[in-house]
Amino acid sequence: MKFTMTENGFSGDLPFGALNVSTNEELGFRPYQLMVASLAICSAGIVRKVLEKKRMPADDIQVEVKEVVRIDEEAGRIEKVHIHFVIKGDIDDSKMDRVLELTQKNCSMVRSVEDSIEVVETYELIK
Repeated sequence: MKFTMTENGFSGDLPFGALNVSTNEELGFRPYQLMVASLAICSAGIVRKVLEKKRMPADDIQVEVKEVVRIDEEAGRIEKVHIHFVIKGDIDDSKMDRVLELTQKNCSMVRSVEDSIEVVETYELIK
């Protein structure tokens, strides 16, 4: 990856397209938003894979970041992220604790921040 300074931040020309990053969210993604999105989407992808391996494929998964706690005194460091999955399909609720356990264990983004950011994952099932 390579990023180039622009008038309002930085721009990366990535294989999928341009990624504009700025401290002003009207001009690009803010760095903390990219971090939180990485945690949420990585986790959701692992939830999807684990459900498929357990022969309970989801018809749909929505991911909502319910809470982001930042510490202003520490340069706005992210302290906690609460990720909530809304999963549609024929999913056995009794297996979901194990699904989330495997998700935390196998999500590279969550593992990368496990000693510095508390990541809480919750879910609800819709038939």
